[in-house]
Amino acid sequence: MIKVKMHDGNIIEVEVQGEGPSLLLPVNPHPIEGPQAEEMRKWGVDPALGRSLIDGLSDKYRVIAFDYEGHVLNAAKPDTLTPTNVTSDLLSIADAVAAKQFAFYGYSWLALSGLQLAIRTNRLSALIIGGFPPIDGPYKEMLSVTMATHQMSTSTREISNPPQKTSDEFDWSNVEVTMSDAQTKQFVTLYQELQGFNDRTAQTKLSCPRLCFAGSADKIDYGKRWGDVHVDIAGPLLNQRYEIEAFGWDVQVLEGLDHTQAMQAANVLPIVRPWLDSKLIRN
Repeated sequence: MIKVKMHDGNIIEVEVQGEGPSLLLPVNPHPIEGPQAEEMRKWGVDPALGRSLIDGLSDKYRVIAFDYEGHVLNAAKPDTLTPTNVTSDLLSIADAVAAKQFAFYGYSWLALSGLQLAIRTNRLSALIIGGFPPIDGPYKEMLSVTMATHQMSTSTREISNPPQKTSDEFDWSNVEVTMSDAQTKQFVTLYQELQGFNDRTAQTKLSCPRLCFAGSADKIDYGKRWGDVHVDIAGPLLNQRYEIEAFGWDVQVLEGLDHTQAMQAANVLPIVRPWLDSKLIRN
């Protein structure tokens, strides 16, 4: 296990497995166990998601795994979780394991972090983003959601009404925020910094092979407490696919899958593995 200092001085643990082209993978390499794992399974989440991805890729790739999301929750960065600092953290990890060139795969906000990384460095050999579109990203909508979540975090500390799941959708009106003030504020900081970001203009700064994917049902309607915000991840991939491809992206849409389903290893690996092989493995 390698320990790397992040931009705020806190330490993250990094696990390296396999040989071959380097792949930065911001996932938890340790499976969740016990009651938490059982609860995750009820929501359709693999408690060993990170480990499943590592095992599915490390036979041909040097997988550099690190739980960045877990890190920022454990060592919150309320005023400093900016795209520039996230990029600095990712490059510090690459430096620590001597990965001069590397591919990157991220999902959801870690996908947009990958896009920010790609426009700030020429070290990427390939970029894969899942659960977030490369153009027309919902930056404004996510700022609204995170600001509302932050506001609720100042008055809520435990789940009094567990979210109900009906017809494969969460009932957001019953969700109570369990993250701390500092934990939620850091995501407000991130999306505030991204309000001036033009993801179309940014496409000219990308040169490495790149793949984006999302489930066709990846759309969330947040309730009144979140300002009735509609976050549409799938829309750009469905409606502007030709434009995205013209910018140089390969596009995959997973029919019928929502945000949580599309991130599971059983759905990710059949897309990511052959794509990486075609771009990085020489026959």
